[in-house]
Amino acid sequence: MKPHYLISAVVLLFSSPLYAQNVPPASTNSDIPQSQTQARELFISNLMKKMTLDDKIGQLNLVSVGPENPREQIMADIRADKVGGVFNTVTKHDIRQMQDQVQYSRLKIPPFYAYDVVHGQRTVFPISLGLAASWDMSAVALSARISAEETAADGLNMTFSPMVDITRDPRWGRVSEGFGEDTYLTSRLAYETVKAYQGNDPSAPNNVMANVKHFALYGAVEGGREYNTVDMSLSRMFNDYMPPYKAALDAGAGGVMVALNSVNGVPATSNSWLLKDILRDQWKFHGLTVSDHGAIGGLVKHGVAENDRQAAAMALKAGVDMDMADNMYGKYLKGLLKDGLISQKDIDSAVHDVLTAKWDMGLFVSPYRHLGPVSSDPVDTNAESRLHRKEAREVARTTLVLLKNENQILPLQKKGTIALIGPLADSQRDMMGSWSAAGVAKQSITVLKGMQDALGDKATLLYARGANITNDKTIYDFLNSYDKAVTNDPRTPQQMIDEAVKTAEKADTVVAVVGESQGMSSEASSRTDINIPEAQRELLKALKATGKPLVLVLMNGRPLTLSWENDISNAMLETWFSGTEGGHAIADVLFGDYNPSGKLPMTFPRDVGQIPIYNSMLNTGRPFNPQKPDKYTSRYFDTPNGPLFPFGYGLSYTQFSVSDITLSATTLAAKGDIKASVMVKNTGKVAGATVVQLYMQDVTASISRPVKELRGFEKVYLRPGEEKRVTFSLEEKDLRYFDNQLKWASQPGKFNVFVGLDSQNVKQSSFQLQ
Repeated sequence: MKPHYLISAVVLLFSSPLYAQNVPPASTNSDIPQSQTQARELFISNLMKKMTLDDKIGQLNLVSVGPENPREQIMADIRADKVGGVFNTVTKHDIRQMQDQVQYSRLKIPPFYAYDVVHGQRTVFPISLGLAASWDMSAVALSARISAEETAADGLNMTFSPMVDITRDPRWGRVSEGFGEDTYLTSRLAYETVKAYQGNDPSAPNNVMANVKHFALYGAVEGGREYNTVDMSLSRMFNDYMPPYKAALDAGAGGVMVALNSVNGVPATSNSWLLKDILRDQWKFHGLTVSDHGAIGGLVKHGVAENDRQAAAMALKAGVDMDMADNMYGKYLKGLLKDGLISQKDIDSAVHDVLTAKWDMGLFVSPYRHLGPVSSDPVDTNAESRLHRKEAREVARTTLVLLKNENQILPLQKKGTIALIGPLADSQRDMMGSWSAAGVAKQSITVLKGMQDALGDKATLLYARGANITNDKTIYDFLNSYDKAVTNDPRTPQQMIDEAVKTAEKADTVVAVVGESQGMSSEASSRTDINIPEAQRELLKALKATGKPLVLVLMNGRPLTLSWENDISNAMLETWFSGTEGGHAIADVLFGDYNPSGKLPMTFPRDVGQIPIYNSMLNTGRPFNPQKPDKYTSRYFDTPNGPLFPFGYGLSYTQFSVSDITLSATTLAAKGDIKASVMVKNTGKVAGATVVQLYMQDVTASISRPVKELRGFEKVYLRPGEEKRVTFSLEEKDLRYFDNQLKWASQPGKFNVFVGLDSQNVKQSSFQLQ
């Protein structure tokens, strides 16, 4: 039974759109020519008439290949029409072997094959948070396009991606998997990624169907704890967290993965308000919904189902089409139907969605749509020739963020002696990051290899490990609990530090590669302490004591608390986990062969106690003023207020100036537009790119509005002395928001406009909305 406030909210929602972002429309199921739609519906209708109840339930079974469900068993189930889709297998030979079984089934309905291709399939690109740091739509689209081509080339039809959960708590491990804290930036990236994956036709030879996740609000879990509760006002939900999912659907995403968390007390997996009222009725989504791994059985642990049987009924009736991994539908739907606890319509609706997705994937034209003929199977699945190294390097360079560059110590010169030190400097596995799909660690380029290739015989490069990732046995055991992801050097910490110090003393400059192992920033890797681990901090203390210039290269999948590191270092370069070609990309930036242009997609706090801290925070009745730090204001008294590095921040090897804002008018009519322009000039000595960012503030509204909201950005490349006018156009619809009654509208009054190179260093102007 729905809470009364949700019922009233839904009534209001039906009169207004739920997408607050200015993202262009895209093709959806409703855009398919009518003749094709009719053909599809006729085919599916006729097919369903031939299906028994067991056949239909089989189509709702999404199975994982693994020790508990071996390939031989899956093949037998395909022959018996008991499998709708398969995931966790990534080679053509294995997929072909399973798909061959379709010819022995009665109905010959082919399964589809899916995988979590989040930031690359065989060529691994930077983690999603790193891709977001590029603020470069063409670079992100290129990474997604190549991911789709490699995924399709492996015989897969669907990717469980993009992950577009807004998150403002860097303690959450899956921060690495998403695009960061901002609604507008994430919505733009969601749209571009889906279009790059599947275009207008997910059945095309080099395309795959996108399955956007996790619907909904997964990134807002309390305390940054994985799988946790979300409790949120509806206005915040629809203003801040829902738009990226809608953007992905507007781009044509064929699938949606349902979140593991609860939403205002109701698990997403049993939440008919989310999955029917919003997703189907309001947003007109006609695609496929899948549960997350084991989520249906999880309804019992959530405390909303008495047993697995009831959980299966709840999930199906709420609108979950496919059951991932736990076979709850297979075990219980037949009996539930017999007992009248679910209806035939419930089952048929879900089956219809599965068959529609398969039609859209082209599998009814050919079960081997992406597999092709046997002759196309690679002799060596992991062959070097299957990688896209050039593109991976190009994309990775755009994602690196220069956080500090005291006295222009960077770029380094290719001469003298450089000491490279740190437990991540030569780690191929960590360079790839989490969710690295079918990427092979031994094919990735480490920082050591990248710097060696860049220097050749021009300079001397010395290397010492210096420390382990962590000396905490509990953390070490956790990181290795599923696979051997971290290997510790058997020497004592002091022996390793002594070697590192001796190495540093021989060098002109020290480059320390420190941060997290990839397993520290992943699913089920929440942290209460987001400092660099103590073992590495002890190393940095020793390196600082040598008096040598110290450059920190950071590898991590979340914002870290870096106040101390910022104080002791001469330069800091944020590299995230940069993927297959990460080492070359990092070397390109360190030596100035590429001028860094990345900007932070998440705020970096000074201290974990500031969390959540993000750009688009609401004001308070007693805002803190750093120029007049009164006691009775919204502040901390034991640390400087504000972030260490704000959203949108990032330096360059050149300098840029931004002029005052020129507005085309001082008032904006309801059906007009207003243009905000600035002149951006490269005032430095080298060519470079920067991201010009536009923010808005609704000064007075019916509910408190954010102090700044990103509403536009443009990446510009300028030669030394070159300048360019950057213009943003604003319309009344760009000023709308959802109030507490979920009315989607703007209100007349004053609006502030901010333009700058990050969210804090901005020029300001204002206009009136009539």
